[in-house]
Parts: sequence; C-alpha cells; structure tokens
Amino acid sequence: MAVTPAIPRVFGGRPRRIVRVSINLQESFKAYDVRGIVGQSITRESVRATGAAFVDVLDLSGKTVLVGGDMRPSSPEFMDEFADGATARGADVVKIGLISTDELYFACGVLDAPGVTFTASHNPAEYNGMKMAKAGAVPISSETGLFDIRDAAQRYLESGLVALETTGSVSERDILVDYAQYLRNLVDLSSIRPLKVVVDAGNGMAGMTTPAVLGDAVLPALPLDVSPLYFDLDGTFPNHPANPLEPANLRDLQAAVVEQGADLGLAFDGDADRCFVVDEKGDPVTPSAIAALVAEREIARAQADGTEEPVVIHNLITSKAVPELVESLGGRAVRTRVGHSFIKGVMARENGVFGGEHSAHYYFKDFFNADTGMLAAMHVLAALGTQERPLSGLAEKYAPYVASGEINSEIEDKAAAVTRVREALADEPIDVDDMDGTTFTHRTDGWWFNLRPSNTEPFLRLNVEGPDPATMERVRDEVLGLIRQ
Repeated sequence: MAVTPAIPRVFGGRPRRIVRVSINLQESFKAYDVRGIVGQSITRESVRATGAAFVDVLDLSGKTVLVGGDMRPSSPEFMDEFADGATARGADVVKIGLISTDELYFACGVLDAPGVTFTASHNPAEYNGMKMAKAGAVPISSETGLFDIRDAAQRYLESGLVALETTGSVSERDILVDYAQYLRNLVDLSSIRPLKVVVDAGNGMAGMTTPAVLGDAVLPALPLDVSPLYFDLDGTFPNHPANPLEPANLRDLQAAVVEQGADLGLAFDGDADRCFVVDEKGDPVTPSAIAALVAEREIARAQADGTEEPVVIHNLITSKAVPELVESLGGRAVRTRVGHSFIKGVMARENGVFGGEHSAHYYFKDFFNADTGMLAAMHVLAALGTQERPLSGLAEKYAPYVASGEINSEIEDKAAAVTRVREALADEPIDVDDMDGTTFTHRTDGWWFNLRPSNTEPFLRLNVEGPDPATMERVRDEVLGLIRQ
C-alpha cells in the first residue's frame, strides 16, 4: 500500500488535506455493506475517506450523522476516523458509542438521522466493516448509493481530501436505555409465566443488550431468569466464532440449556442483529419456524388494528411453510431475494408488517422496517410464556418440512455447475426461476432447492427442503454430486 506524505491537518475551520493512500475499495464494498481485513482491505485512511464520501453523496453537510461500532478492537479507532472524514465535509457527528447493529437502526429511526456502525457481523476477529443507513433507517445498498459512496471515497484516497472552511462538530449520546424501552413497548413480557432462558452472546454485542432488554440492568426486572454465556465483550471471540448459523457454535448453548433445565436458549451473532433459538431439549428451532411464529403474531396484531390483508416478506430460501401459514391466516406473502438491504426495500414498498430470512434476520414494520434479533427473541418469549406447552411442542406446527440447512461448495466454475443441474433435471416436472441464484421446485413431489453464488465468499450455496427426511437427503445428495463433479 503506497502512502504519500500527509500535509499537516489544521483544525479550527482552516483547510486540511488528508493523507492519500492507494487501496482498491472494490475489495471491501459488497452488495449491501462493507467488510474487509483490518489493515489490508479496510484501513484508517479508507474509513476516513468513506466518512467524507458518505456526507458528500448523501448531501449531509450541516446535518447530523450518527456513528457507532461493535466490540471489535479496531472499531473505536475507525469510529474516530469516520467522524474525522464526515466533519471535514461539514457534518455534525453524534457518536452513539458501543452498539449492536439494530441499535443503529433504532437510532436512525427515532432520531431521523443517517448513520454507520462498524462491525463485521459474524466474521472472524481480523475483519471489520460498515453497515450504513439513511435517516429513518432506510437501507443503503449497491442499488441505493453504497457504490456511489465507494467511488467518491476512492477518489478521495487517490487525490486527497480537503476539508471545508467550516467543519462539523462532534458530540456523544447514549441510546441503550431508550432502545431497551422501545423494544419493551413493542412486546410486553411483564405478565408471561416465569421462564428460564440461556443466552449465548458469543462475546458479541448481545452481552450488552441482553441485560438491558431482558434483564434488570437499566429497566425493571421481567419474569425471566437469564443465564449468561460469554457476555464479556471481546472482539477476538475467545470461546467460539460469533456465528450461530454454524452448528458447532451452538453446542455450548445446547448443552447449557439441557444441563440447567432451561425453557429455551438464544444465540446471537457478533453484532446481535440475528437471533437463533434452541428448545428445551437442546434442539435448534429453524429460523423459518421462528419466522412463521412471529408472522402469526404480527398478522394477528395488524388484523386487530384493521389491516385486511397484512403483508409478510420472506426470502426465497425460507421454508414454504412460511407463505403457506401467512396465506392461511388471511395475509399476503411476498417472496424476495436474499439480503437485508433488499428485504427492507420490499418491506417499505409493500407496507409489510414483518419479514423473515432463513439466516435468522427478522424485520419489523414497527422497527423502521429494519432487522432486530432481540425483538424476534421477545416474540418467542411472549408466545412461549403465554401458554403452557414447551417450546418443542409450540414450534412443531411451524416446521412441517425438512430442510438441509445451507451447504457451501467451493467451486471454480459456478455457472457450469448450475448448468449441469439444469440439464440433469430437464425432463422432470420442475419449475425453475432465477430471482436470486436458481430455484428448482418439483411440482408433484413437494421438494425444492436453491443454488446461489455467495455475494461475499467464493462459494455456491445449496438449500434443500423436502416433505420428509428421506426425500430431502436424496435430493441433497444428488445435487451435491452434480455440482461437485
């Protein structure tokens, strides 16, 4: 990485030129966020340039920009650098400090201001990144300005950045109490039966938000006995990766639930915007089943408020049980591609009351169309705590099909692999669509699968669902055999 000598920075309203650095931002700017290896594809200089570009592209000079970050070691420094670039271009930065990603969305919604949080979600410790939102928590993706910000930041890196004559200010604000109270106002847990819940924060941000929302750290106690696992905030993830989508990372939670006789377990990813659920037997409840459970509650609430046909959004790898349930309840199911920024856009366009992804992202109209794992967890607690069945019995009706889970294959020629599958199934009664990757649906045997190239990793992803284990396993194995030839 070539660095030219920096012209000294002078504060107090005088022009300053920021160091110029050679780095290709296409390596870190993805379809709906920014992620890279610290010191290589994401650096202090690139973050500062992005802060300036964020203000310029969104026309935020003289306006407020919110800046926060997670517990990764590089996040505090990156927050400072982003603020430096943003104030250089005239924005007033409000630092909201250590936050979960859904706290950013809450702040952008309540304060009606754009913002950024520094996080790499579930990625390993050497990574960091940025998730951005406009005022009102409106998402920023490659289709709504993210690549414009990238290109403007790239120009600043190559030619230098000169501050405006009048630069912005920096102040601080703590939003944790307001966030916790907001969620409690959406789902009242005060009168549920007592529940024991084990929570695995994975050394991520749920170690801070769980005591605030579900415990008594900042608000009165709820009828919940919360048993913590790995609540110490540590961006090096000393116990296990903060990615509950991988079965190995749920083992400690599963064991603790059984050993402690808990009613359920909750696992959050590093930035705590996703939540995974384990029942009283230690068995994972699929995110699709959680989406169906929450959809039922949100449809009932919307209908009680007079909405005739509440809309629920689901991505194309969510179980077909979700749209079937939605339509049986008088709602309308809308299928969309994978990705939080895209789903938020559909939520707004369709006026959806709720949205669910099989990756355990859950979106709520009452949460600015944004995703929040904590609010989804509260819905599960409310549903469980207002009836007497264990979670395994409650969840059973929401999971009538058998899913493979996401299976990744590292394949050099992904297009050729998909073509092999198409040709092998050409004579079968199958519908094929290409909304996001390629989805194959058997019209008579009740199974479907999706092949989707990853947006962020060198993988071809396979998801299979069937009416029974034998069918799912047969289809899974046949497709894997074709794509891995």
